[in-house]
Amino acid sequence: MRSNWSGTVDFANPLALPTSTEAVGDLVRDHQQVLAVGSAHSFSDAAVTPGLHVCVSELPVAITIADGTAADGTATVSAGMRYAALGPALHDRGLALAAMASLPHISVAGAIATGTHGSGDGIGTLSTAVSALDVVIGDGTSVHVTRADTDFPGWVVALGALGIVTGVTLDVEPTYDVAQTVLTGLDLDTLESHFDEIFTSATSVSVFTRWRPGADGQIWLKRRADREGPWRGGDAFGARVSSRAMHPLETLDPVNCNEQGGVPGPWFERLPHFRANFTPSSGDEIQSEYLLPRETAVEGIRHVRMLSERITPLLHVTEIRTMRADDLWLSPAYGRDTVGIHFTWMKDPRILDVLPDIEAGLLPLGARPHWGKVSTASPRQIVSAYPRFADFRDLAVRIDPAGKFCSPLVSRLFAEID
Repeated sequence: MRSNWSGTVDFANPLALPTSTEAVGDLVRDHQQVLAVGSAHSFSDAAVTPGLHVCVSELPVAITIADGTAADGTATVSAGMRYAALGPALHDRGLALAAMASLPHISVAGAIATGTHGSGDGIGTLSTAVSALDVVIGDGTSVHVTRADTDFPGWVVALGALGIVTGVTLDVEPTYDVAQTVLTGLDLDTLESHFDEIFTSATSVSVFTRWRPGADGQIWLKRRADREGPWRGGDAFGARVSSRAMHPLETLDPVNCNEQGGVPGPWFERLPHFRANFTPSSGDEIQSEYLLPRETAVEGIRHVRMLSERITPLLHVTEIRTMRADDLWLSPAYGRDTVGIHFTWMKDPRILDVLPDIEAGLLPLGARPHWGKVSTASPRQIVSAYPRFADFRDLAVRIDPAGKFCSPLVSRLFAEID
């Protein structure tokens, strides 16, 4: 039986791998329930369907630069491409994306549909790069939607509920280099008291912790060579510049991590933590993430710290990242600058006893559970976290009145507001 990346979500129903947009349309017309599936990295049932799974990874690989230059700043790419392939392909054309996620192994359309993100105070989620989409809708026809369309912010982070995305147009810019430096021995008291200083010290910043008392954390600084140059600050925030390569999980070999030590390299080889030609782990894990308003993030960190005796024994690592506000209806950063607190758990059923207590402190602070991660939040709690969720439901009903593309997750949420 097929499953998601970690083997925790079963995909019991058939999988189709069409090789053309026309074939996607035929599959959609011929089936009552259809849902796109990407790299199967979601840990929730966001990509589960009672009908047919359609994966667009076998569509012809294409990258089209408008007018053949970067002047207008867009590139149209095949939806099923993985960022691991897209990054070097853009770089070879002298182009770059503003953001990458921690893993480059995920598909473009899947990452966009679930609001996946990297880190950086001035960087949006991966979805904010989208300027247009080609989507096969319920009658099998293909529509082209752009930022000029009034309801475009509802189409981007859409959980697959509007159709099968076959092409994505992304904002691009001239290629650039990034230098990555890791600092170790960060005390979480210092993280709380110097939060803004830490997260403004590089283009992209990640803090890793296992929530233990004392100097538990790592700071990963990714600085653009064309704007900031490599980190020259030496030891900072009570932490030390690491003289050796590090892995976010301190006991693992960093061989699969991208180069550190302040050595500049292409953006696609530095913004992700992990090398594209390595599988970063066996997938023997479960992930959760909560996205908080920037102004309540430190309070959220304090709440999690109070649960450390229960969290740490079940945890591989937590990553804390930032992202700027956007206007995409189901984006975790909709309407506010945002901080993500991400948990990579061991595969242990006891996490389901801890998550409600984490959520009891974070949800009242405005946290939004990540669409592709494990959460015990109720449909009512999730729907109430998104001011435009009713608008999204109305858009889905208009585009897909039969509910052909509804996953169990989406069906539960829609039922909450019917």
